[in-house]
Amino acid sequence: MIPWKLLGTAQTPGNGAELRLYQRDNEFSIKAGNIELMNSRLYGSEDALAKLACQKIKNRPTARVLIGGLGMGYTVRAALDGLGDHAQVVVAELVPAVVQWNREFLAELAGSPLDDRRVTGNEDDVARMITTSKGNYDAILLDVDNGPEALTRRGNDWLYSFKGLETAFGALRRKGVLAIWSSGSEQAFTQRLRNAKFDVEEVRVRAREGKKGGAHYVVWIAVRD
Repeated sequence: MIPWKLLGTAQTPGNGAELRLYQRDNEFSIKAGNIELMNSRLYGSEDALAKLACQKIKNRPTARVLIGGLGMGYTVRAALDGLGDHAQVVVAELVPAVVQWNREFLAELAGSPLDDRRVTGNEDDVARMITTSKGNYDAILLDVDNGPEALTRRGNDWLYSFKGLETAFGALRRKGVLAIWSSGSEQAFTQRLRNAKFDVEEVRVRAREGKKGGAHYVVWIAVRD
């Protein structure tokens, strides 16, 4: 078996957890400690996050979408594919090295989404961008951790709190969509979204799109009034 090759490391702000980018042949993996956060062969759920959200706003030709977490670029690519030519996609990535990895090593995986003219990249905390926005976005897509109950960075707690959800509600336009990826279901979080006045749907998605077997994940699609 071909061994994994370490391509780069990066420290996450806050708790300082180390991210590591690996390559094995044509496969890439990003890990935090012993937890694999992303794998280039298992991106069906990242695609689904964007597709489910963009389906809700498909009739908005100038839609403005905020994506929290660049990952390997799959969510950004799926959003671009689901939006019109005059849409805007704002990407917030807290770790500068992840942006560098996407340009240097990972660009071809998702068709170089950062080079699309509709994309604006920000090396920033998506929580700060949500907090400073008021009715600015048609959709907010969050894939910044393993979900509300599987956190790898303590600073992400706020995003999943009632206050964070309430603030996201205010950052959305009428009938805007908050889409959240998670490694698993959490009934208390579904109720928290409802308490924040969202109309909520919990969707189970697969790591490998269109294929049987493999891990299941959850995407919450929460629509404001």
